[in-house]
Amino acid sequence: MKGKLTVLMITAFVDMLGLAMVIPLLPFYATKLGASATIVGVLIAAFSIAQLASAPLWGRFSDRYGRRPALLAGLIVSAIAYVIFAYASTLWLLLLSRIVQGLGGGTIGVVQAYVADASDPKDRAKSLGWLSAATSFGAVVGPAIGSALIHWGRHAPGIASAIFCVLVSIFAGIYLRESRDEMTVTSEHAVVPQTSAGAVWSVITRPKEPAQRLIWIYTIAIGAFYGTVPTLPLILAHRLPITEANVGYFVMYLGGMGVFVRAGILGRMIEWLGETRLTRLGLVLLAVGLALISAVHSYLTLLVALTLMPLGTAFVFPCVTAMLSRVVPRRHRGLYMGVQHTFGGVSRVVFPLAAGVAMDHLGLGFPFVLAGVLVLGTLLLTTSMEAYAPSRAASVT
Repeated sequence: MKGKLTVLMITAFVDMLGLAMVIPLLPFYATKLGASATIVGVLIAAFSIAQLASAPLWGRFSDRYGRRPALLAGLIVSAIAYVIFAYASTLWLLLLSRIVQGLGGGTIGVVQAYVADASDPKDRAKSLGWLSAATSFGAVVGPAIGSALIHWGRHAPGIASAIFCVLVSIFAGIYLRESRDEMTVTSEHAVVPQTSAGAVWSVITRPKEPAQRLIWIYTIAIGAFYGTVPTLPLILAHRLPITEANVGYFVMYLGGMGVFVRAGILGRMIEWLGETRLTRLGLVLLAVGLALISAVHSYLTLLVALTLMPLGTAFVFPCVTAMLSRVVPRRHRGLYMGVQHTFGGVSRVVFPLAAGVAMDHLGLGFPFVLAGVLVLGTLLLTTSMEAYAPSRAASVT
């Protein structure tokens, strides 16, 4: 498993590296082509919309034909998107590149299902944490590389991202074996719909089922964090002497802390507390960190908040995903991992829009308090979690 996880980590790192290289450049490219702020927002949202629409389809494809071909196909689709981005001379081509990027990026659930397939139940959350750390590290260093490459010309970042995707697809094609060769067992706690639409609809209509509970926890937590953090500079600029010249350092600390926790202490915390209790602890830490942002008037309070939030997310997301991998049959694991990312994608669109409206009408700190309350409320969904997602148990597919 270690060799396979290493290959997956390298693949996920390079995939995120390419995406992070071009994202900060998008507004500059778009405005030079005459885009307004609204159009820039549409371009940014297009990726998430395409990703959330394609994730269940990629998951079902991987359940039927294998994780490896789905992952390799997603990398090639991403490479095509970056070439379009590099040579986009109109806003329509930029929009097309973002949509294709989102389609390629829909395989994130496949990667997680790959890890779940090949790891023991007791090690899944730890393995998923390492995978998340690799992805987060790509997001931390990617923007700097993209900015450096721009000195070689406007096309350079996009072409470099495409080359990275092609190279890592060749690397994965050579060194990555199909996960079905090492099937692990899991417990089937509910009748799982076999279609993408059925799986999505079941999350809405049967929210008390084990898998659906976990998806709702993930959805609310990821929306609360990733939906409000982009608005963080607005409140910091108002209350502290923080500008565009130094805000990047605080964002880097936030991302770096997440990488450190996932790679450094997550495994030990799982062994100490178990996935269920660690999930609950993570939800509390994330909720408190979000609420503290609303009270920021000093660097000390900001530092505490920026420490608690990545601690919370590093504990919650890998544990929830690991437990989800056990409460659905393996033959539907890719599908449900994709559905999880679909709901997460929706929340990452809804939360920022709601946060912006709330800031304008209810105060700068209100969205962070509300997000914290919503995250804290998901603790109710963790009742009896030990019974339907035992950390050390393995059962039959």
